[in-house]
Amino acid sequence: MAKVIIGIHGLENKPPKEILKEWWELSMREGLKKTGKDFSFPKFELVYWADLLYEKALDLNETNPDSPLFLEERYYPANENIKKDAHPIRKMILDWFDEAAEKIFMNNDYTTNYSFISNAVIRKFFKDLEAYYENMQVKRNGTVLKVREEIRNRLAGILNKYKKDEIFLVAHSMGTIIAFDVLSFHDVRTKINTFATMGSPLGIPFVRSRIAQEGKQTLSPDNKLLTPENIKRWYNFSDLEDSVAVNYALENDFDENKYKIKPVDFVVSNDYMAQDKRNPHKSFGYLRTPEFSNILLEFIQRKEKGFIRRFFDLLGIGKEDK
Repeated sequence: MAKVIIGIHGLENKPPKEILKEWWELSMREGLKKTGKDFSFPKFELVYWADLLYEKALDLNETNPDSPLFLEERYYPANENIKKDAHPIRKMILDWFDEAAEKIFMNNDYTTNYSFISNAVIRKFFKDLEAYYENMQVKRNGTVLKVREEIRNRLAGILNKYKKDEIFLVAHSMGTIIAFDVLSFHDVRTKINTFATMGSPLGIPFVRSRIAQEGKQTLSPDNKLLTPENIKRWYNFSDLEDSVAVNYALENDFDENKYKIKPVDFVVSNDYMAQDKRNPHKSFGYLRTPEFSNILLEFIQRKEKGFIRRFFDLLGIGKEDK
């Protein structure tokens, strides 16, 4: 059984697929090298969907900063001089905001109050997410496609392609919503060895409400959404300065599946910087954080038990008497 990393990107336009894929891999390799451990990098696939919402990709050769195709945030190796701060006060504020927003906007049955506010926020700041939730139609190469269906089909197709392998699924930003939806509603048979979410908006009340409404999901006794049953491990990475991951602690919002799996949260420092400006939401920075790199290294080096060994364990054969 081979190992494979499957990534899915997030909001806004992107450079061409092969460039973005290369930069994701460079970021992961950069983080892995800093562990000081030997590793053999697995096969990597990137699920790319920016072309559905943007007719032209960001252009590496565009020099006009005012052009919509200007690419400002490229992959750059980490700047070691960036100051890392635990942000204890900001953490307290975010925790307060999370609790307050939950009481104001969310009911126990996961319906939302003041939905017009949520819709206005999505429309103004998350246009890609609006297109996804509205299942907007787009025409590509003479074919009319529905955005949400096509994006989900792309991810589900890649997951199905590697269903016999050990999958490390890493999702960034809006990609975490897409991945969760596919694992919950679309491709429930493919097993995910490790699910990594970074810079995720999954904790935001209106996002969880949408998930509950679509799945008509039975909530846990604590009125939380359930972790999809095909996930073996789930790790969530958030920078406290990341405005998309404002509800940074997913373990507060998702309950265990029947296998006792739920999100494990890591507060990290995203060190991405371009043109002397930090972006704590950028995927490249998340992909090389020490916390993520250690989880990825563990996946690469882990030796899963084969069928025969699992069968013997079930029968108690070969186990030492205690």
